[in-house]
Amino acid sequence: MYEENQNFVPESFMMLYVKPGQYKPSLPRSELTQRYELCEDMANLLMDTVSTQQFQLGIAENDALEKCWQGLIAEPSMVNPEEAFWVVCRLAELLSWPIPESHWN
Repeated sequence: MYEENQNFVPESFMMLYVKPGQYKPSLPRSELTQRYELCEDMANLLMDTVSTQQFQLGIAENDALEKCWQGLIAEPSMVNPEEAFWVVCRLAELLSWPIPESHWN
């Protein structure tokens, strides 16, 4: 089996790289897969930190997610703003929290 057939990239992530009017992502499959794996790993690694912060600070789940998003976009060299929002949405999903509707201001 080909390695590329083994890698699953969810449509929600793939759509970050599909330009309006296009059908295919703007990144090569291998790079798209690498970006997805980085973001998925990041969401999984942040679960304990964000849930602990939410509890210790006594803040709403959405506020904890916003703080996480702000931290991710503060140094955009690792992930771009769209990927950062995808990470916090995935984080909300993993924590069974409400998924944010849109980016914060």
